[in-house]
Amino acid sequence: MSFSISGKTAIVTGAANGIGLAIGKQFAAAGANVMFADADEAALIREVGEQPEDSSTRYFAGDLRERLTIANLLSATIDAFDQVDILVNGARQVLTSDPLDPDDDSTHMLLTQNLLPTLRLSQQVAKRMIKQGEGREDNGPLGSIINLSSIAARRTHPELMAYSVSSAAMDQMTRSLSVALAPHRIRVNSIAFGSVMSGSLKAVLKENRAYREDIEQHTPLGRIASPTELTETAQFLASEASSFVTGQVMTLDGGRTLLDPVAAPVH
Repeated sequence: MSFSISGKTAIVTGAANGIGLAIGKQFAAAGANVMFADADEAALIREVGEQPEDSSTRYFAGDLRERLTIANLLSATIDAFDQVDILVNGARQVLTSDPLDPDDDSTHMLLTQNLLPTLRLSQQVAKRMIKQGEGREDNGPLGSIINLSSIAARRTHPELMAYSVSSAAMDQMTRSLSVALAPHRIRVNSIAFGSVMSGSLKAVLKENRAYREDIEQHTPLGRIASPTELTETAQFLASEASSFVTGQVMTLDGGRTLLDPVAAPVH
């Protein structure tokens, strides 16, 4: 079975840095057309650059919490590449919060930031994938949607309650959409990460080296993952090699969920 995604078109959100950027670059290197999407336009220009019209990579800057922005992202992708076959929902934010403070709006913020844009974009992209499949005589797959989640959905740390709730909701959304879209030959899966050396985690660890030691001690493989280590799993889920995989939450955490949770409230 082939891991090829050559000639496919992918939208990758959260693609200005870290995991999203690594996945976008992996897909482009594998021959896919890639729309790198993020709210940080300066970082997109720095990482992706101004691309000519015949380029296989483009970027889109905008706030995906806005419905119009989602519609514009999809339109820009279709205008550039005529189709969309893969969606990677990589835009996410991590916040610590006080679970006992009734004035703490972190849970609402993360559901608004992490979950709702993913749901709305997935719905719009799925609608487009279904339209692309109209009139096709073969029964091949029409698309793959991949959500980036976290092992925080299954671990309990009070200061990460808001992030844990949004991650758990993401996993359930993945399962629900996978069933709803299965008759349309669209697969939906999620990748639950442990600690990955993204820009945000790197900044936190720079301030407190004890956090790094704590994470490494509670991870059987004894280290923090590089974003590039996770791109192969994303390509597997995007390719026909995973044609019978849907509704799954794949865990990439170096074995961390096999042990007690890390004491520090960082992921």
